[in-house]
Amino acid sequence: MSPTGPAPTAATPAPTAPATVSVPDSKVALIDSSAFADEKQGIVKFVSALKRVNAEFQPRQTELQNLAGQIEKAKSDLQKAAPVQDAKVTQQQQDKIALMETEFKRKGEDAQAAFEKRRQEIFLPLQQDIAKALEAYAKSRGITVIVDGSSVPFAYAADSIDITRAFIADFNSKNPATAAVTAPPAAAPAGARP
Repeated sequence: MSPTGPAPTAATPAPTAPATVSVPDSKVALIDSSAFADEKQGIVKFVSALKRVNAEFQPRQTELQNLAGQIEKAKSDLQKAAPVQDAKVTQQQQDKIALMETEFKRKGEDAQAAFEKRRQEIFLPLQQDIAKALEAYAKSRGITVIVDGSSVPFAYAADSIDITRAFIADFNSKNPATAAVTAPPAAAPAGARP
């Protein structure tokens, strides 16, 4: 002890009350966007656009299927003939098969790239329209959060919070399928979905 009194102690902060956080009222809903493409109960414009894109690329799909069939037939014919034919002929057939396989791969990649480009041209604006409509739907019903069950795994959700069918019906009533889907550019080749 010092002659003048007790030693000063560090100031102890006064206990504070826990901070009060206001939790906003929330209304959560669930949607399954994979249902938009359902042919019978989905978004009619989405299904129509999907059919149109697939139809545009059907000729390419058919061409690729035919080429794959020709490759398989050539391989089968080579397997049967190779043991009894001249080695030069076998090599020529193997070279021809290799060229056909290269052509198949190139055409498949070209078709896939063209298909993806066309899909983006058609579906990006449609997806933006659907997103805007979903936001308007939620706001008009006081929904503060919508979880897409096709993108986010969850363990349980009551049927009462699933708005998928109701939203699809609302969207279809306001956006009939008769609305035109963007026509393909004149230079875009027709083909099949790879």
